Amino acid sequence: MKFKLILDKEKEEEVVATVHSRTALIDEIESLILKHAGADRIPGYTEDDIKMLMISDIACITVLESKTYAIDSQNVRYRLTQRLYELEQQLPSSFIRINKSALANESHLDRFQVTYAGSVDAIFKCGYREYVSRRCFAQIKRRLEGK
Repeated sequence: MKFKLILDKEKEEEVVATVHSRTALIDEIESLILKHAGADRIPGYTEDDIKMLMISDIACITVLESKTYAIDSQNVRYRLTQRLYELEQQLPSSFIRINKSALANESHLDRFQVTYAGSVDAIFKCGYREYVSRRCFAQIKRRLEGK
């Protein structure tokens, strides 16, 4: 493995890593960079408060009634101001799309459960449950088999 540092005050700071596969070390590096950049928190709104949510504490981000919500590890729902596609671009790779209107944090997933109708639900450690689309489940399965 090589390390290269280029100091240039004229350019925007950026970290690029070329790796063969995702490992625990790469996940840790990504987390450190996001924390340093201040991108490890997003504001979440309740009726009375604004709370800075740690990205690592968010179990799921979903769209309900055309509004974006984050569900944290305590199964508390917070309203977010960004759209789902905007969040998908800025969140770390531990967040995976599980259907057209939801992103799941892999570290908060407990299991996938097949329902009587044949569909699949993602069950989170906090107890929250979200539908998984067939297309997304196939991608998740490939991703998990690759680890």
